[in-house]
Amino acid sequence: MITEELKQLYLEYTGSPAEEITELPSSGSNRRYFRISGPQALIGVSGTSLEENNAFLYMAEHFRKKGLPVPEVYCHSENKSLYLQEDLGDLLLFNAIEKGRKSCVFDECERTLLHKTISLLPSIQFAGAENFDFSNCYPLPEFNERSILWDLNYFKYCFLKATGMEFQEDRLEDDFREMSHVLLQDTSSTFMYRDFQSRNVMIKEGEPWFIDFQGGRKGPVYYDVASFLWQAKAKYPEELRKELLTDYLQTLKQYTDVDEAHFYRQLRHFVLFRTLQVLGAYGFRGYFEKKPHFIQSVPFAIENLRQLLREDYPEYPYLCSVLRELTNLSQFHDDLQKRMLEVKIVSFAYKKGIPNDPSGNGGGFVFDCRAINNPGKYERYNHFTGLDEPVIRFLEEDGEITRFLEHVYELVDASVKRYLDRGFTNLMICFGCTGGQHRSVYSAQHLAEHLHSKYGVKVDLVHREQNSKQIFNATI
Repeated sequence: MITEELKQLYLEYTGSPAEEITELPSSGSNRRYFRISGPQALIGVSGTSLEENNAFLYMAEHFRKKGLPVPEVYCHSENKSLYLQEDLGDLLLFNAIEKGRKSCVFDECERTLLHKTISLLPSIQFAGAENFDFSNCYPLPEFNERSILWDLNYFKYCFLKATGMEFQEDRLEDDFREMSHVLLQDTSSTFMYRDFQSRNVMIKEGEPWFIDFQGGRKGPVYYDVASFLWQAKAKYPEELRKELLTDYLQTLKQYTDVDEAHFYRQLRHFVLFRTLQVLGAYGFRGYFEKKPHFIQSVPFAIENLRQLLREDYPEYPYLCSVLRELTNLSQFHDDLQKRMLEVKIVSFAYKKGIPNDPSGNGGGFVFDCRAINNPGKYERYNHFTGLDEPVIRFLEEDGEITRFLEHVYELVDASVKRYLDRGFTNLMICFGCTGGQHRSVYSAQHLAEHLHSKYGVKVDLVHREQNSKQIFNATI
């Protein structure tokens, strides 16, 4: 029935019959999209919520007049349940950066698309808000306490309760209200896209175009930045996220004065809020509507939450305690353990052979310590190892081993960062010397302590020739 109505609408607009109509895959929306081919390729849309359709039609027309990259709407049915819009192609930004998302190594082309997109965001927030009639927004005209509490309770009822966790609702509600107060500290007449993320940006001829903005309303700029840069499955490395934030702020300063310290402080609260809102959506769409895409995204959002909680939010003490318990639930913690990096560090004697890699990955770094001044040449050190004070003093006096380890740290740190970003689970590092007693033991011990302190990863340290083992348990 819908396809026939769309064909009729197409005929009325173009004056020619549609040649073919194909339904496109949908995600979380209740709207249905169809590609209509004929003399003019168009996208037909069917939406069951007339209020939402009205919001989209108004916004699309307004943004087009402002010169913003949004699809043009050509016509709609009398009751606005159907409309025809510009066909922007098939390439979502989310898919255009797929290689980077999967490897956490974003190439130049992917980075360029991300830089372009985040740099365009202030234009829709500020230029898009000029002469904008927010009464056309649906379901609310602005970001306010009611909308904040809706989203927080969405998280509570659709995700938190679905886990079976027990918690005190009154104390949780107290922190929800405090969060609402913090989020509403800054007021502005800017347009808040609300679901600004890579699935809602299309790429046409190498340029970003905005779609699915019908849930937007008046609100602060932080929300959209949090939505984009902390999108659960985007997996942007921290250094790339910082670059994109710098891009955003540079463009933002063209529209308003920016106190960067205040911006970053406030942004952190919006990242937490957005993460909870997203988990609520994942709970409803995944656990209740049984849509696999949303269930698959839950571990990534939980990991975002886990990283956020590494720095405390003193404003919400009870909420933070609940969230920490949530991230440690077996169904989430076990998934993390499967993806957690374990570093195996071994000291050895070359005359007894380089150690095998028990992970089956074929080995990793092997550092040769034999060029470093050898305590083993002196009989007084024969009964000591690289863990004992006399040998430590000997090795550190001339600084050779310190300089050696500085280079080792630089190489290994780069790999650990990349392995963590890419979700790799095993890395092996070996240090060899003549007898596997002094230089290799000192080096292996210091690297183990360095990695555990800096990255919190699990380190399995083995001094093979000393028949000694030590485990540094993960703190991440």
